[in-house]
Amino acid sequence: MKTKILIPLAGMALFCACKGSGSSSESADTVGIVRKEKVVTHSADTAPVDRKLVKTADMRFKVKDVRKTGDQIAELTASCNGTVIDHFTNSTTIDSTNILKTDDSLLRITVLNTTADMTVKIPPAKVEAFVNQVADMGIQINQLKMSVDDKTFDYISTRLKLKNQAELLEREKDGTTHAKSADELLAIKDNMVDQAVKNLKTDDSTKNSVIKLSFYESNVIHRETIANPDLAAYNLPFFTRLWTSVKTGWDVFMEIIIDLAYLWVLLPVGYAVWMGLRYYNKKKTVVH
Repeated sequence: MKTKILIPLAGMALFCACKGSGSSSESADTVGIVRKEKVVTHSADTAPVDRKLVKTADMRFKVKDVRKTGDQIAELTASCNGTVIDHFTNSTTIDSTNILKTDDSLLRITVLNTTADMTVKIPPAKVEAFVNQVADMGIQINQLKMSVDDKTFDYISTRLKLKNQAELLEREKDGTTHAKSADELLAIKDNMVDQAVKNLKTDDSTKNSVIKLSFYESNVIHRETIANPDLAAYNLPFFTRLWTSVKTGWDVFMEIIIDLAYLWVLLPVGYAVWMGLRYYNKKKTVVH
């Protein structure tokens, strides 16, 4: 009886052992293939990438003439196959006063402070020469900073993320992964665009170094003659105004005479009233 029971159990155990051995072998093969694929993919993605070195410079200095220096820097940038991407000049009034020059003009004296900011792109190989030539244009260097930032590993990381997301979208298209919502797919695509643009910006930064320049000049005294804004200052000469006043006074007097002429009727009426009152008073005196 015991022998009959043990034989089926032994058979089941043997079958399970064989199945487990087959599953372990299949799992080991799968892991090996995945690891091999990752190694091959990683090598193919990282090998061709060149070093991504980004050179930048920042400089502040004093010059004799801001406007001329700006023109010289623009010419130097063009000769280095570079580009001026930003140029801003600003003049600030420090103090100002007006001096009466004539009755209708003023002499305005102004203290001006002029500064300029420029941003240029220069090929990395010419950055040092460009900065040295710009420094020679100044009479005083306040600040000069040059730096090199290695973006190689950031570039590789972004490219690998792009590849992973592209594979995810490909599997989603083939139906080998669980279906995602339209919003999730759109978010993945937008992220891929952002990462691709980021690498494009890195490529551009390695080919064109950004140099920021800030320069200024000593305060300048500016003189100019301007019209007097006070309207009270615009008067005729004294004798002309005196004659005008006399003539105007005579005209006013004549106007008064003319206005009184309109009242001529009051004269006879007043005379009649006066005569009536006089007659009344005489008669009243006789009665008493």
